[in-house]
Amino acid sequence: MATKQHSPDSPVKHRHRPEGPQRHIVVFVFSIVLTLIAFSAVAAGGVNATFAVILLLVMAVLQVILQMGFWMHLKDKGHMMPIIFMLGGFFIAGTCIIMSLYWVWWD
Repeated sequence: MATKQHSPDSPVKHRHRPEGPQRHIVVFVFSIVLTLIAFSAVAAGGVNATFAVILLLVMAVLQVILQMGFWMHLKDKGHMMPIIFMLGGFFIAGTCIIMSLYWVWWD
């Protein structure tokens, strides 16, 4: 079979493949699984408290990444400014939380 080669000058139109529900269903199921893991770690009762807190924080960060990336479509092109502003907001909020804890504990 002969393959058709396009020169750089020829206008080749690439169609954008619409994103179907498959990815959203996979992300939704993954979110449910993360929630069940976090719930079962706390409901089990025999888990070390430090391990449970670390596990819950990891699950929360993964949930945030999934929610922001797929449900808010931040993984798509052209969303750099919202990402920058959200990272700036996280930085400011984190700084406020750390400084308020420092103020309460060491004052």
